[in-house]
Amino acid sequence: MATKLIVWCCPIQPKATLTPCSNSPSVWTTKEPSTKATSIALETISDGYDNGGIEQAESIQAYLYRFWRVGSQTLTQLLDKLSSSGFPVDCFVYDAFLPWALDVAKKFGLFVAVFFTMSCAVENILYHVHKGALKPPLSEPEIPLPGLPPLEPDWVLCNTFYELEQEVVDWMAKIWPLRTIGPTIPSMFLDGRIKDDKVYGFSIFKSSTDACMKWLNDRPKGSVVYVSFGSMAILELEQMEELAWGLRMSNCYFLWVVRALEEAKLPKNFVEETAEKGLVVHWCPQLEALSFGVPMVAVPQWTDQSTNAKFITDVWKMGLKAPADEKGLVQREAAEHCIREIMEGERGKEIKKKKNALKWRKLAKEAVNEGGSSDENIEEFVAKLVS
Repeated sequence: MATKLIVWCCPIQPKATLTPCSNSPSVWTTKEPSTKATSIALETISDGYDNGGIEQAESIQAYLYRFWRVGSQTLTQLLDKLSSSGFPVDCFVYDAFLPWALDVAKKFGLFVAVFFTMSCAVENILYHVHKGALKPPLSEPEIPLPGLPPLEPDWVLCNTFYELEQEVVDWMAKIWPLRTIGPTIPSMFLDGRIKDDKVYGFSIFKSSTDACMKWLNDRPKGSVVYVSFGSMAILELEQMEELAWGLRMSNCYFLWVVRALEEAKLPKNFVEETAEKGLVVHWCPQLEALSFGVPMVAVPQWTDQSTNAKFITDVWKMGLKAPADEKGLVQREAAEHCIREIMEGERGKEIKKKKNALKWRKLAKEAVNEGGSSDENIEEFVAKLVS
């Protein structure tokens, strides 16, 4: 889950990025505001778990509750400090996962924008669930979504690009002051306009980037299956075992991100016995598959993943969803079949033949390049701040 808070000042003043203390790499230090227009000062607030972060919490719910209680206090203290520093905050951009941040920002009378890190389609669905218009579990095959009321923030920013979700963006923009500004990934992977912009900046977990790159460089191009369920999804023991067997049976090269707390769920001796074909690491940079034009096998676990799987399979035509059994598990045979189908089967060939992968990669680049839809939306947002 992306739990970062961002405070942007006017371009004539320094920008400050806020992140929970527990997410801040130890090599980073809090910098005082400088006079350079391009400088970025990193400031931290507390999530209540400063010595270990989310893995110290009893549950995700417990983590978010403590973050709300402690984060509200420390964010208020930070905004007070910045207000008296000579570099007061002009605009506050907050992650939609932290709605309490809006209340804090409004107390300071700040210009506010909410940043949705998931797709517009997912945000649309979640909003209606929250309002009671949709009541899970859903049994109907098709459910129309009613209109959306306005939000309090001055702007609604979404980590997607217009060409990817044109229909839902057009509809939501009539109700919300919504602008698409994605995909928010390093410049070198898209337009290349920002020199040396190669990494995301920080990660919740220590990354094995160098080891991963060395291992990948020794494999043929396009031959490796990348497996990751993100930073918070927790798989059942049986599901981990079935996926492990599916990967082994596929006989494909694989790079599997298994967080340290999940490692014990792997079959005994799995890492050693698959060393010639696979590499298992605790963390590495997550792959933005759509922007990179990489076909996918979706194995959704929670939150937005089921909706994403639907779009990947039926809308964007960029992969397939692995079928689950009556217990909700993807069995090893199904995992093996899907991997082979994407890597060397008809579905994989169809995606390449129709050039769907190249299409979305091209559109993502165009969106963030100069004059593209996301680029123009960001320019409009900045212009509003300085007007």
